Order: sequence, then structure tokens, then C-alpha cells
Amino acid sequence: MNLKFAGVAVAALLAGSAASAQDVIGYITKSATNAGWMMINQGAADAAAEEGVNLVSVGPAFQGDLSSQLEVFENLVAQGAAAIAVAPVDSAGIAPAVNDAMGAGIPVVAIDTGVDGAEVTSFVATDNYAVAKVQGAVAATQIEDGQPIIYVTGNQAQSTGQERKNGFMEAFAAARPNSEILLVPTEWNSQEAQEGVEAILNSRQDIVMVANAWDGGTMGAKAALENLGFDAGDVKLVGFDGAGDAIAAMDEGWVHVDTAQMLYQMGYQGIKAAAAAARGEDVSPRIDTGFFLVTPSTSGVYKAMVGIE
Repeated sequence: MNLKFAGVAVAALLAGSAASAQDVIGYITKSATNAGWMMINQGAADAAAEEGVNLVSVGPAFQGDLSSQLEVFENLVAQGAAAIAVAPVDSAGIAPAVNDAMGAGIPVVAIDTGVDGAEVTSFVATDNYAVAKVQGAVAATQIEDGQPIIYVTGNQAQSTGQERKNGFMEAFAAARPNSEILLVPTEWNSQEAQEGVEAILNSRQDIVMVANAWDGGTMGAKAALENLGFDAGDVKLVGFDGAGDAIAAMDEGWVHVDTAQMLYQMGYQGIKAAAAAARGEDVSPRIDTGFFLVTPSTSGVYKAMVGIE
């Protein structure tokens, strides 16, 4: 999938396309390099190929870059794109652009992360709150009540980050009320996760688990443990996403549980919904793409299901 980055004018992309703007579906993603987002983006590309639409895919210039998402959105609206699919880096910040598009009669499909303050044609994602509650409940079974853990958050400006944190905290605290939870705040940045986990582990010798809001955090936590000389299994890791690198880390003994989103399906179903809406067809306002609980005993089934070698 050829993913353009903000800074390359969407108008130029459309002008160079063999298709007219009315045949274009804009896809504004969050990342082209994160392992989980590569799976989502591939699903989007495959759906576009099946639908026979011209997918103009654009990513942010840098992590969490709202301004570039807004610029891309405005260009797609100005060019009269048939539909726009977006994975917001800021749930509230993207709302004005979504309102403009919907007001112009352009369907908008939100993928992975919802929009606060604007209605969309469809929201295609995991039920993050519900799945995070599963993550918290299963994580609790891995330790004894009273043992302290670290939780690495996602961006709290996004509904995704909020829901995953709230669901995890609620379920874990209910099951292990005497266990301290030390927070490492991030904006979906693996380096922030690594540095935050290292800082806590350098000052606390009693941490038994690091739970993560996404698998970039899982891999950042793994890097922190390796840097500090820990072996696989010394401190348990709990993931969220089912990204290929985290599942490989599970096979190596680092990750003990991962609540996997159906990442490919989010991209695939999102673009399918956008194409259907562009044709004027009815689209479900909420498409839940589900999840899979990956453990060492189920990782083989999961890898076969999603095509991870």
C-alpha cells in the first residue's frame, strides 16, 4: 500500500489520478510504520481493490499531528471526494472538519477512534471499553492481590485512549483492589512508554506486570525490561492490539496476554463502508469488528486467523 504523508497536497494526488474526484475515497490514517497500523492499512487497501475505488491514503507528518489531518480533510472536501475514512488523532479536534464534510454531503467513516462533537456516517472499530475490561480482568488473574503493576496509557485526547484506560482500570481494580497501579502516560509513543517504564522500574523493585493500552507500548515496555537486564517472564507483559511483533514476543515468553483487535478487519470494513456510503447505500452507524483473546495456548490459532507467520 502506497501511503502518502501530509505535506503532499491531496489536490496534487487527485490531479495525478486517472479517476475523477467523485471516484476517490480519502483514507486519513494514523501511521504507516506501526505494526498494528500496517495491518489496518493493508485491510483498507484490499477493500479498495475489491470495490474498484481509487483510495487516496494519507498519513500524519508526525505522531499525533492534528493540523495535517485537518489540512488533508479540507483538501479532500474541496476536491469533492466521494467519501472520507479517518482515524482521528484527536477525537474532538477533528470534529469541525467532519462537520464540514458531512455538511457538504460527503460520507465520513471513522476507523479505530471515534469523533467527539460530530456525527459520522459509520464508526468502525473494536468496542474499546468492553475489550479493555476483558484485558483488565484477565490481567488480574496473572498476579496476586496487592502486587503492584504499571499501566501504560494511550493518548487521552482520543476516545480510544480514554476507553481503554477506563475499562482496564475498572475491571482490574475490581478484581485486585489492593494492587497499586502506576501510570505511564503516553500519546501512543513507544519511546515514551520505554522511558516511563524504565524510570519506574529503576525506583521500584516490586513491579510484577506492565499492562499496555496498545502494542507499541508493549514493545516499548519489552525494550525497557531488556535494557535493565530482565529476562522474559521476570515481569509479565499484557498487550492490546494483537500486532505481529507483540505476538512474536509472546512466543518468546515476554507477553502473557494480548487482547487482539481484528486490525485488518477495521481497515477492510471501514473502506467497505465508505465505498457503500459513496454509492448511496445504507451503512450501519456502528460496526464492531470484535476481538480475540491471545494467550500462549491460543496464539497459534490467532496467527493462522490473521496471517501472521
